[in-house]
Amino acid sequence: MKILITGGAGYVGSACLRHMAAHGHEAMAYDNLAMGHGGAVGSHPLVVADIADTDKLTATLRDFGADAVMHFAAATYVGESVENPDYHYGNNIAGTRSLLNAMRAAGVQRMLFSSTCATYGMTDSPTMSETTPQDPFSPYARTKLAVEWMIRDFAHAYGLGFTLLRYFNAAGADPDGQFGEDHQPENHLIPLVLQTALGQRDKIMIFGEDYPTPDGTCIRDYVHTSDLASAHRLAIEATTPSTAEVFNIGTGIGQSVKEIIAACEDITGQAIPQELTVRRPGDPPRLVADPTKLKTQLGWEPQYTDIKKTIATAWDWHRNHPKGYPS
Repeated sequence: MKILITGGAGYVGSACLRHMAAHGHEAMAYDNLAMGHGGAVGSHPLVVADIADTDKLTATLRDFGADAVMHFAAATYVGESVENPDYHYGNNIAGTRSLLNAMRAAGVQRMLFSSTCATYGMTDSPTMSETTPQDPFSPYARTKLAVEWMIRDFAHAYGLGFTLLRYFNAAGADPDGQFGEDHQPENHLIPLVLQTALGQRDKIMIFGEDYPTPDGTCIRDYVHTSDLASAHRLAIEATTPSTAEVFNIGTGIGQSVKEIIAACEDITGQAIPQELTVRRPGDPPRLVADPTKLKTQLGWEPQYTDIKKTIATAWDWHRNHPKGYPS
């Protein structure tokens, strides 16, 4: 299968690019490099362009002979979406509309969309299944839900098979140590803690300890990028021009902020300075997957269910690439 991966130079997109190529598919990255890195693509083909350029997208899909699209390109910072919703709505929704129109023009009828567990918002349930009501808590999450509905509407009107993947917190690095997480600015917990261990930050901030959780800090489900990539492969291989499907990707195991810090201290062998501050707007207290459907329907099984093993791969990457990818 020939697969165009938008946002293919990003953290998760590039992991999927490498995984797809390693499993017999022909994959091409399409990325404007605003947040992605050419170094993350390695030797795989990369088109440097924006998804807002519908003509360029259409030509790329046609020239490549794409059979399917994996769509990762999006603005993803929750805090930024609260402060600047115009950017997130314009980038995430208008950009996806451009992609859908390019797919129509090029005759590409299979799509996998990288959605998010954040569309579920606040819930009292200990885990979230695909039928959990969606009530997004931030502009970022609302744009993802809006895109889900746009894809459904385009599929119904114009003939498009799609799979929506609502994944939880991406974490870890490639086991070979060559590729990992490099965001500017960084806002994911594990790399922030590890950067503190490396002396690149003075301390790690804990945003609130008054949540309704056992230790008062937010709980998240951390899924290794290698497991994310395998789930994406299984999903795109099962997507046909008539598919209309949705899956959660997560381990089903929740870790609190304080638990992540303690695990990082164990892996690095260092005490990590920390400071408590107020909550961030848009942070639900608990986001943990129920991955039963993905496991039973597609046969997916995560290989990284011990958070310390996930953190160990991230530590190898950050310790050996303290400045991330070459600029």
